[in-house]
Amino acid sequence: MFQWLHEVILNGANIIYSLVPEYLLWLLLPFFILFIFPVFLVLFIYGCVIFVHIYGHRHQIREAYHTSYWEGARVAIASFWDGVGYVWHGYELKGIENVPDEGSALFIYYHGCLPLDVYYLISKLVIHKNRSLHCVGDKFIFKIPGWRPLCKLFSITAGTVEECTEELKEGNILCIAPGGVREALFSDPNVYDILWGKRLGFAKVIIGSKTPVIPMFTENCRESFRTPEWGRSFFRWIYEKTKIPLCPIYGGFPVKMVTHLGKPIHFDFDTVTPEEVRKTVKREIRAMIKEHQRLPGSVWQGIAQRWSSSSKKKSDEPEQAELLQRNEAGATSPTSDSEDVVVLRRERSGIEDDDAEVDELGGI
Repeated sequence: MFQWLHEVILNGANIIYSLVPEYLLWLLLPFFILFIFPVFLVLFIYGCVIFVHIYGHRHQIREAYHTSYWEGARVAIASFWDGVGYVWHGYELKGIENVPDEGSALFIYYHGCLPLDVYYLISKLVIHKNRSLHCVGDKFIFKIPGWRPLCKLFSITAGTVEECTEELKEGNILCIAPGGVREALFSDPNVYDILWGKRLGFAKVIIGSKTPVIPMFTENCRESFRTPEWGRSFFRWIYEKTKIPLCPIYGGFPVKMVTHLGKPIHFDFDTVTPEEVRKTVKREIRAMIKEHQRLPGSVWQGIAQRWSSSSKKKSDEPEQAELLQRNEAGATSPTSDSEDVVVLRRERSGIEDDDAEVDELGGI
């Protein structure tokens, strides 16, 4: 293997030398030494850290491969993502004791710009609970070339209400983001507003399967990746008309990410209505945002949290209270996701209300 690597490096150097004049190589050498080489060195070191992290799970990977090759691949990939979360985001999972060792549960979560927290959560549950978290994904991800086998391996499905209900009745654990792509791309990082619209599909799944709900929120899930503020209304209009997520994304910032899993919520399934379920779960998610997220959202503060375990600064509390009030005051706030405000916003932007969304589930 080392002989092969040596030949690859040597051949690459010969190609570069033949394509680039010698004087230019000498001219750029100080730049390479000062800037490019340190970057490669840091990436190599972090690659070693991730490898060591994976190696720490070697016994679980070996046992999984004894079960089946696919199970071994699943544990190996989960170990890799667990290492990435540990290195890049200092990822932590709090409330794992609320996840049942067996039997069904439905995770309802606030959707960040990219669902990295869900990938990290899947990895934690595979490694520490030996449980596979089934996920409802948006339909467009199954149209991306090459993604379908990975979705199948990690039980990601564009499930209907009936299919999700059946999965929970079979004793699986499942996660749904009712806000879906709309919430991922167009939620305001200053207030972390919940954009569920009229969706009741997840509530019907809860009632139909008689499954407890575990509310979930991840700190700084909108700070790692973001969508630009310019043109957001235009891209929102395109999405509402076509359901195609064309909004640009930027970031990859190494902010601190902590996923909080709340206590299971139980309902009186014989009398509760889907609207009551949605209202209760939404209230719990909002409470978790209020408790754990520093507002307004800040990339720099998220990065600083990697090296600070202190609580939110008191100087931020007045502004944070005002932002949370904007998020919760449905009748007056333009950032609220109350149904009346959503309808008004759509009328002003030329977006028609979609009654078909009532049964939609959302997804990663």
